Order: sequence, then C-alpha cells, then structure tokens
Amino acid sequence: MTAAVETSALTRRFGSLTAVDSIDLEIGSGEIFGLLGPNGAGKTTTIRMLITLLAPTSGSARVAGFDIVRSAQDVRRSIGYVPQLLSADGTLTGYENLLISARLYHLPREERRKRITEALESVGLVDSSDRLVRQFSGGMIRRLEVAAAMLHRPDILFLDEPTVGLDPVARDAVWSLLRDLSTDSATTILLTTHHMEEADQLCDRVAIMDLGHIAVVGKPSDLKAAIGPDASLDDVFTTYAGHGIEMGGGYRDVARTRRTASRVG
Repeated sequence: MTAAVETSALTRRFGSLTAVDSIDLEIGSGEIFGLLGPNGAGKTTTIRMLITLLAPTSGSARVAGFDIVRSAQDVRRSIGYVPQLLSADGTLTGYENLLISARLYHLPREERRKRITEALESVGLVDSSDRLVRQFSGGMIRRLEVAAAMLHRPDILFLDEPTVGLDPVARDAVWSLLRDLSTDSATTILLTTHHMEEADQLCDRVAIMDLGHIAVVGKPSDLKAAIGPDASLDDVFTTYAGHGIEMGGGYRDVARTRRTASRVG
C-alpha cells in the first residue's frame, strides 16, 4: 500500500504544553482515514501541521510524497482542505464561490468553466449554481465547500468535522459524496470527527488520539472485536480516551462548536 501520509515522531509544543507528542502514522493512498479523540487530544494541531499551516517542533511528515517543511508549496498543491468553520461566501452564488477558488488555485482561464461544471455535477449542485449561497441548506453548503477543495484535483482531501451541525439527511448526503470521491477518483481522505457513527460508517481505518498521543490505530471492525463481541466504536473510544468524555471540552470548545453548527446548519 502506497503511503499518502507518513509521520515520524511528529511533535508540536506550545511553550510547556506538548499538543502532539511524537506520533507515527501511515495512511495509505485511497484510504478514508478518521482521526478521533476528545477536545484537546491534538487532532486539529496534527491536521494543521500536515497541511503546512503550522510547523512541527520536531519530527517529520510527508504528504503526497513531499516533506511538509522542505516542500510546503508542493504539499499545498497536492491537497484540498475543508475547515470546520464556514468557508463559503453567502453573498455570492455557488458558481461564483467556485470561480474564486479556481483563481486561488491558479487554474488556467480556459479550464475554469469546465472544472467548475464538473465539480458542481459531482456534488449535485448544478441546478443551484446561480443561487446565493446564503439560500443553501447546511448540507448544500458543505457539498459546495468540498467541491471548492477538489477543483484542482488534489491527491488528498483533509476535512475537519465535515458534518458538524448537519441534520441526518444532509449528513448522509455528505457521507455519500465522500465515499464516491474515494471510489471514483481514488482520493485519500483524512477527516476528524467526534461522531463515532460517522467514523464507523465511513472510515477504512481510524486512529484515536489522547493527550497528544496515538492511543490505537486500526479498522473499526477490528477495534470493536478486540473490546468484545457486542462492542461499538463508542466503547472503543471510551476504552482509549474515556476521561475526555467526562471533561467535555472547555467553554471555548463548546462556544466554537455551537457557533459553527449555527452558521452551517
């Protein structure tokens, strides 16, 4: 299995706090990989290092074959990123949002319309492309954001809490979209999520982070079987990071999640 993402003793410190502590990961090309863990486990910091927004304190990582420090520009050209916070502009149409993304990705002018049309078709938004995004549902907005991240045909797609604030119907539509992307274009997908059902349904493998460490990695089915015959992924999570459930995050974590859900939902 060719590795799309590799880390070796990847570490990030903020003063005396070690947010990510010497993690080793290998994510295969074409995998849907879930990064799970309680608030403060180090998931977002890990993602930010992998997408070159944050330099590691020590250790190393390669994304799409490129070193995240020495070849940061090559990494950025090879990835798409969908943040948790709302990134689409509600004052523009769906098409206009993608046109801005096409320019930011420096797509040739003669290719932009074709790429945008293909992207809209892939997420089922062709008929809504001339509507203002502020008129979109939460699920439509998330699908548009995925389309924007995929315009330049990246090898790897990073998603931070892709279904936060979405109702079950919209969530299922996003799940279907991600499965199709992985199957049809062999895109590697790395996502963070707090929803165990999402990880169980979507991911080929998951890693559970706790206190900056990787506590366990494996297929959801294998991890559940190791706990017991009737175990769920929630049981696996509780086994390896159960204290984080009691903590529940701080005031800022709760406020950020609710604010995001309100804007996206």
